[in-house]
Amino acid sequence: MKIACITGASSGIGAATATVFAQNGYNLILIARRSEKLNALATELAQQFGVQIHQAVVDVRNAEAVATVVKELPDYWKKIDILVNNAGLASGLSTIDKGDIADWDVMIDTNLKGLLYMTRAITPLMVERKSGHIINIGSIAGKEVYANGNVYCATKHAVDALNKAMRIDLAPHEIKVTAIHPGAVETEFSIVRFHGDTERAQKVYEGFDNLVAQDIAEAIWFAVSRPTHVNINELTIMPTAQPVASVIHRKL
Repeated sequence: MKIACITGASSGIGAATATVFAQNGYNLILIARRSEKLNALATELAQQFGVQIHQAVVDVRNAEAVATVVKELPDYWKKIDILVNNAGLASGLSTIDKGDIADWDVMIDTNLKGLLYMTRAITPLMVERKSGHIINIGSIAGKEVYANGNVYCATKHAVDALNKAMRIDLAPHEIKVTAIHPGAVETEFSIVRFHGDTERAQKVYEGFDNLVAQDIAEAIWFAVSRPTHVNINELTIMPTAQPVASVIHRKL
């Protein structure tokens, strides 16, 4: 059985992706910060689909912890076929002159450094085996810049650039690289962005049919299930009501 490693696996796109992979017979390495949610998901998937699951409660911002978790994997679990760099977040929404530096740090450390730490830890294993596929979860914010999105957009533009660079670096080793760039997806994203203000977060998704985590999980599965000679470089996925990042047609 193949192995998929998914970061940010305890909820949202990560949990939906874990479910799709389990349905398709993958054993899973699930990485997240929230142990209770991670345990619940792992138990459910193991019981429902009969797959093996290795859990790790890790903050991807911690380079040493990431490296240790990968280094200490049993030999079987080091044969990772798919890495889904899903862990990411937005924190705050303000103009650059009013930005909170703590918000900036957590976005840069999670969206950019965390992705790099995971990739650096796992790609040598793929290079050694001349096989693997990395999925980087970007955002429409990595393709466009919108008002008050400044630093979040910057981190996702960096993910877009890194995805292209990884594609070049890893092609000689027969490793695939794909970026998935979603538009408005209703997960915990806006709740985190607004620091737990659920009322404000709910308004983000009012009046239109937003994407859901399952939509993105299915796109990830499409990319990884292509034949060996096919690499999906990137997919940008939007709700029908959202033609560009800053325009949503709402039925209010």
